[in-house]
Amino acid sequence: MHYLKMQEGFDIAGTFFSFAADGLYYYDTLNPDNPENFDIENFKPTHILHAGALTFVDYCETHPEESELKTVQSTRNILKIAEKYHSKIIYISTDYVFDGKAGPYDEKAEVNPISVYASHKLEAEMLVRNQSEGNLILRVTNVYGDEIRNKNFVARLVEMGQHHEKVTLNLPVDQYATPVNALDIAKALHLLIKDNKAGVYNIAATDYLNRVQLARKVMTRFPVNEVSIISKLTSELKQPALRPLQGGLKSEKFLTEYPYFYFSSVDEYLYSKNL
Repeated sequence: MHYLKMQEGFDIAGTFFSFAADGLYYYDTLNPDNPENFDIENFKPTHILHAGALTFVDYCETHPEESELKTVQSTRNILKIAEKYHSKIIYISTDYVFDGKAGPYDEKAEVNPISVYASHKLEAEMLVRNQSEGNLILRVTNVYGDEIRNKNFVARLVEMGQHHEKVTLNLPVDQYATPVNALDIAKALHLLIKDNKAGVYNIAATDYLNRVQLARKVMTRFPVNEVSIISKLTSELKQPALRPLQGGLKSEKFLTEYPYFYFSSVDEYLYSKNL
């Protein structure tokens, strides 16, 4: 979560809950009264960026109470803070609010979550929307880019290739999405905050790939690698939670308002890393 103060620029205080990193402050969104929490009172944020959720989709399916607590209740707690300081909420949501039968989706498409995780993300999204028409919701999916732990799919594949890891990956050939670079999300978000935009914006680049295609795109950058990619249908993977198959998002609304914005591609990201 990030707290922002709008002055001539942005004064930002980033917080963490379960993973500490340099420059971040501890904040327990499940216990706002924790004395170890970041001192919001003195910071007095004008904006609160809330990206916290329990994101392990299959785990959520078998642990719905924990999913509700970490995704929905945490959002309720943040909304109370926003009310106290008259802060604008910026909530990071997902294409999983759709059922994946007719993607990629624009902002007007009918939502229909098909998993516990998706239902809780939509519930949290609706809480944010109902609290104030001035709040901002960004839907994203398949986010990739540089990060400390290399947890995102693309960064993890790059790491496998660089370290010559011997791995067999069973990947769904029928799950499509729109990968987007985290840096592009940050740039888009900067514009939306600066211009005081509100409502729902889908943020996505132009790549539209299934998991197998995405993995092969990355691994072809490593002519010598030991990563074996096996194509599977989602039904063969026996995952506890249903996935939207034809998922992904359209950025037409955002690009209509910011026609000169450029979304980078997965290939450009890989090129930037000299792969």
